[in-house]
Amino acid sequence: MTATKGLEGIVAATSSISSINDGVLAYRGINIDELAECASYEETAYLLWYGKLPTKSQLLTLQEQLSEYAAVPQEILEQMKLFPTDANTMAVLRTTVSALALYDETANDISRESNQKKSIKLQSQIPTLIAAFARIREGKEPVAPLKGVSIAHNFLYMLTGEEPDEVAIRALDQALVLHADHELNASTFSARVTIATLSDIYSGVTSALGTLKGPLHGGANEAVMQMLSEIGTLEQVEPYIQNKLNNRDKIMGFGHRVYKNGDPRAKHLQKMSYQLSQLKNDSTLYDISVKVEELVTGQKGLRPNVDFYSASVYTLLEIPRDLFTPIFAISRLSGWTAHILEQLDDNRIIRPRAEYTGANNQQYIPIELR
Repeated sequence: MTATKGLEGIVAATSSISSINDGVLAYRGINIDELAECASYEETAYLLWYGKLPTKSQLLTLQEQLSEYAAVPQEILEQMKLFPTDANTMAVLRTTVSALALYDETANDISRESNQKKSIKLQSQIPTLIAAFARIREGKEPVAPLKGVSIAHNFLYMLTGEEPDEVAIRALDQALVLHADHELNASTFSARVTIATLSDIYSGVTSALGTLKGPLHGGANEAVMQMLSEIGTLEQVEPYIQNKLNNRDKIMGFGHRVYKNGDPRAKHLQKMSYQLSQLKNDSTLYDISVKVEELVTGQKGLRPNVDFYSASVYTLLEIPRDLFTPIFAISRLSGWTAHILEQLDDNRIIRPRAEYTGANNQQYIPIELR
């Protein structure tokens, strides 16, 4: 046996959920470009869960279910009020999602029917948890979710208690579509490994959240925004980036292990960033981002990935930086749970081997002789 670092190039499962072929990302065979331009996030989630786009009546039923399940147990909101106000938001989300299982009498039912229902419930409750903590840490009461509106609309509303702009709703909705699934990425693999032991769906999603928390996965968009903030002005882009390049520092938001000719999702996020900058009548952040791209791509040949322009999109939506990765989780929840359902349809515990590199032919030495 020979180890492959990071499992790069290893095919660990078969899946019909999403694919990346010749740089083209597709969900259930539908190009991400079409979905980003035409589909709502709710349609996309249905597609991932059920393998086909919903009819009008099926979409209406799903929307009604999402509205019905959006509230979270009051006990969890009270627990949140005891958390440190400076707690890491992904740690809070990981903890509260795990706690949701305690208030769900069907938590340990891993039948497909039960897990499909819990997938919808988690999809509607995670935005509520994130928005609730964002307000609680500011000394404000959580805002109850609205009925009959989209996930993007509801999340923006619960953050502020005010009706969001239609452009903002569409921008966030499109971002959710673009992040919904991405083949066998690190957090999805974590979810499948956990659920393959026949653990419950809350444990699977909690595992995925713990993986997404890392800066090399979901946390990358926060790191991008940190970089853009440090740059500050258009005039500072060139010296800042040139210094990074000269020191061979990693520049977050560029390059991707799978995409060699550019991430197909990035162009949609760049367009959103531009539209929002026009709405805000302030193109500073967008202009800085474009200049950074020109320098990094020009000198290193690296193209932006999904994290690069999502940072400016969320900032222009006036979303706090430490909520960027939790928003990623709102979107990826549909993908994680679709993979959980698929794993259980033809399950075998995931248990790879390791290439041993330690010492051999050693002997036990009695403690008095050591």
